[in-house]
Amino acid sequence: MSLTIGELSRQAQVKVPTIRYYEQIGLLAEPNRTEGQQRRYGAGDVRRLNFIRHARELGFEVEAIRQLLSLANDPNRACGEAHEITRAHLDEVNDKIVRLTALRDELEAMVTCDYRKISDCRIIEVLADHGQCRHERH
Repeated sequence: MSLTIGELSRQAQVKVPTIRYYEQIGLLAEPNRTEGQQRRYGAGDVRRLNFIRHARELGFEVEAIRQLLSLANDPNRACGEAHEITRAHLDEVNDKIVRLTALRDELEAMVTCDYRKISDCRIIEVLADHGQCRHERH
């Protein structure tokens, strides 16, 4: 299989600039080139790019993806490190959920304003004084 960057883009559902970026940061290897310097990719590149795209959709950071790709290249290795990386990401997601829930609750409390005038507006008051927030962290 010999794919152009455009064909790889379509198959992996990733934009061409994203492919070039992944090459620049080392998530994708520099591809072989034709005599005319056109990039050429293979089936392994499609699989790797699908892996990266899916990991990004799940919110993994680039460095975690780099580590997971390295682990994937050693199929006989125990999966404990992959579990640790994923557990750390899950902990981050749970922390974000807690903060987003607090943020939602704070915004809901702020919009209880009775619409009389700005001088009495709860939204303006809370934005001016963080001490009036229900939650310290949001």
